[in-house]
Amino acid sequence: MVISHHIAADTLHVKILQELNVTNRSAAALQIESLVHAHRPSRVTIELPSDAPSPMTFSAVARAQRMCQSLGVPLTATGPGEHAPPLLLGRDGGADRPQWLEHGARHSH
Repeated sequence: MVISHHIAADTLHVKILQELNVTNRSAAALQIESLVHAHRPSRVTIELPSDAPSPMTFSAVARAQRMCQSLGVPLTATGPGEHAPPLLLGRDGGADRPQWLEHGARHSH
């Protein structure tokens, strides 16, 4: 298992338990997507396994973020730790989308 989860106050809290790699990133993304579809939370929080996540971890979170965005469900990514603040908020300072999700191979810069 590469993630754990719980639901509190209509928020799906997902914890990525270890840095993801090419062999398990799809499994993590699919697990998160399945949880969102099954529970229909009002928001999703993903706790990353480290302060400097691997590109594969970012890839899985970006996939989950795109899916959540299509459903109108805000997604927040946090660093490790129960009370970690959201990571790298979007350019408007109040968005639930980390800025690193704004860039990538599928976006023109």
